[in-house]
Amino acid sequence: MPSFERDSHRIVIAGASSLLGAEVKSLLEEGKFAGWDLRLVDEEVAAGTLTEAGGEPAVIQPVEEGSFDRARLIFFTGSAEFTRTNLADARQSKAQIVDLSGASLDETGTEPWFEHLEGLRGSALELDAGLYQIPSAPALAGVMLSYALRPLGLNWFSLVVFHSVSEAGRAGIEELEAQTAQILSSRSVGQPVFDVQVAFNMAAQYGIQSRYDLRKIRKRIFDEVHLALPQGAVIPTVQVLHAPVFYGTSFSATAELNQGLESKQVAEACGHAGFAVQPKEDPGPSNVTAAGENVIQLAYPEGDMHTAKRWFFWGAADNIRLPAWNAVKLAEKLAP
Repeated sequence: MPSFERDSHRIVIAGASSLLGAEVKSLLEEGKFAGWDLRLVDEEVAAGTLTEAGGEPAVIQPVEEGSFDRARLIFFTGSAEFTRTNLADARQSKAQIVDLSGASLDETGTEPWFEHLEGLRGSALELDAGLYQIPSAPALAGVMLSYALRPLGLNWFSLVVFHSVSEAGRAGIEELEAQTAQILSSRSVGQPVFDVQVAFNMAAQYGIQSRYDLRKIRKRIFDEVHLALPQGAVIPTVQVLHAPVFYGTSFSATAELNQGLESKQVAEACGHAGFAVQPKEDPGPSNVTAAGENVIQLAYPEGDMHTAKRWFFWGAADNIRLPAWNAVKLAEKLAP
């Protein structure tokens, strides 16, 4: 990397109008990157949006020739399609690229990263990979469970993810809010984002006119888990269900382990992997308790009353804060 780029204090947030983009920007400004040159870019439809950077008014710009020039760090926080369109230009800048969109799963040489990964796999971060992928909150839960339970004789496990509308951004949040009001006032329900009723409703798929597809989201989670686990690790089966909530990710997992284990052993293994395990008497985590937290909260593991090998897990995480926080922690390693 040329020295002028290594010494640069420019950061580009590509997808700056998204919830993830806003959270990454906020965390950058709160920490060691306060005072750095933040460039905010996004798709044409979001260009011109007034925001602020470094305490000063700022306008989100469209991606143009030179948008990534002299950047030391580039965060992709928008849609996967937007990232794919601009990734080649970003890589030509020689900046370190941190992807939160999932698009880098299609690229060779992508390095996954989250806070506990180096300790779990026993190897240090490759600081010159150039392209890094931050797992989504549900994928991170799957990766950490696989690492945690492997020493306990993990044979298989399944992961059921309850997907909130904030994954579709502000438009998804506004649709759930509008539908809730419409149903309570006995009006017809508008469905421009999801093409299905998302208020007061669970669903395994959105409507055919929706740009969001829970099957594609399931594949992304599976691919993220696969990328972050070593060869031979147990990869979960994954199901994704719509949940009528605004923020957060919650999940349920079932695992088959060795016989003769005590709850305390399973709980300690999960704690060592990075989960914030709740006390047995605690009512357990939820979207509400996980809001604003940088960890995945996990209820105290429960054994199946019918078989000593089967265990149940329930957890929750902030689906915006957690990946954004991991992305900024990675940036601190890449630009010390």
